[in-house]
Amino acid sequence: MAEAAEIFHNTGTVSGWNSINREHKGSVTEVTNVTYSGPTAIKVTQIYDASYSGRYHSEVVKNNVYRRGDTGFYGFAFRLQPDWQFQPQSFNLAQFIADFSNTGCDDYMPSSMVWLSGNQLFTRVKQGSICNQKTVTFGNLATVTAGEWHKVVIQAKWASDGTGFYKLWFDGKKVLEQYNLNTTVSDDRYFQFRVGLYANGWHDNGYMQGSQGTRSIWFDEIGAGTTFADADPDQ
Repeated sequence: MAEAAEIFHNTGTVSGWNSINREHKGSVTEVTNVTYSGPTAIKVTQIYDASYSGRYHSEVVKNNVYRRGDTGFYGFAFRLQPDWQFQPQSFNLAQFIADFSNTGCDDYMPSSMVWLSGNQLFTRVKQGSICNQKTVTFGNLATVTAGEWHKVVIQAKWASDGTGFYKLWFDGKKVLEQYNLNTTVSDDRYFQFRVGLYANGWHDNGYMQGSQGTRSIWFDEIGAGTTFADADPDQ
């Protein structure tokens, strides 16, 4: 990533974030035994609780990462635990989110998200207005292997007037490229970038599929900027 063009760059540490979201029995820790490129990585864990009806976030949070009109790269490396049990239920890895509670139509609303369903990588964009939202999903983009590091890079032009674009690379291979697209809602407030495990399927479905009630993912090399020197094979 070009140094002068960085919004932020985190090398797998729990310092440097605006906040850390640990819900219910979840944890976010800095570890040295499983790493991607440097001496540390962030390990996030969530634990299913059948008596609990809340959400399952274990995420690091960076504020003010994009607003409508911006163009940027956003990336992270991640590794699932080696015995990860792939289920069709959704496990979110990263999201862009903003607080819309003043609108009366939503509270915290994610625009783009990156998640697993089974062993497949998915992403999405959010269109329309906050009071009339439309979700466009791009699925089965890549196959994720448990116990191995993978790298995700997104490049987006955030627009609501049909001039946006949205690209995604997985392990250096471009797997999504969409142009002339509305990529965010018609609002100018800043969005956060959150990376970690959000076991949204457990909450949204109201139950856990499979038998793996403790889930861990490691993250490293999380960043955002106007250029990623090693990300875009087109450059």
